[in-house]
Amino acid sequence: MQSYIDKTTDYFAHARTEIAPLLPAHCGRVLELGCGSGATLGWLRQSLKTSRTVGIEIVEAAASAARANADEVYWADFEHDRLTMATDQFDVILCLDVLEHMVNPWAVVDRLVTEHLAPGGLMIASVPNVRHYNVVLPLLFGGRWDYAEAGPLDRTHLRFFTRGSALQLLTHAQLSAPLCSATGFDGFSKKQIVNTLTLGLFREFVTYQYYLTAHKTTF
Repeated sequence: MQSYIDKTTDYFAHARTEIAPLLPAHCGRVLELGCGSGATLGWLRQSLKTSRTVGIEIVEAAASAARANADEVYWADFEHDRLTMATDQFDVILCLDVLEHMVNPWAVVDRLVTEHLAPGGLMIASVPNVRHYNVVLPLLFGGRWDYAEAGPLDRTHLRFFTRGSALQLLTHAQLSAPLCSATGFDGFSKKQIVNTLTLGLFREFVTYQYYLTAHKTTF
C-alpha cells in the first residue's frame, strides 16, 4: 500500500462541490472511491440529492472521520481487496483524483463499471493534467520532474494523464462515449483570457484537471 503518512488532514477534507454541474438532479445511491474524510459525500447527503452514500478509503484515519458524513464507509484498498457491501449497485460512482494513485486504474474502472454501476448509472472521474505548464515548462527548459505533496506531480501518483489518455481511461464497452470538461474557463478568468487570446491553441497547457463523465449503457 502507498504511504500517505505525511499527508495533512486538509488533503482528505475538501468537498468537491465543483462537480455539481455534472451531477443528475437526484443522485440516488452514491459510491465514492477514495472518499477521504467524506466531505463530498456529506455535502451530497446534506443537499438531499442522495438516498444512500457509501465511501471507500485506503487511509484508516480518513475512513474513520468519513463515517460521520456517509451512511457506510469501508477502510480498504479497493484495488486489491474484495468487498462485501450492504449496497453493491450505485446510481453514481465518483472517482475524484483517485485513479492516478492506482497501479492499474483501467482494471479498477472495469470492476466499478461491471460490478457496481447500475444500468443507466453515471460515473464521474477527475484526473490531473500532466500537460499543464507547471509540469511541462520545468521539464522542457530545466530537465526537472519534481514531485510534490499535492498537484499533478503528487509523490503518491503512480499514473499520469493527458486529455487523450484520460478519455481512454473511461472508454469501456459498457459505458457511453466519455465526455471531458475542465473548470476555470468561464467568464473573465485568467485561463479563459489566455485561451481566447491564443485561439484555444494552448488550452491543454493551462488546464489543471480534467473531469470525465459516462453513463452505463448495457443492462
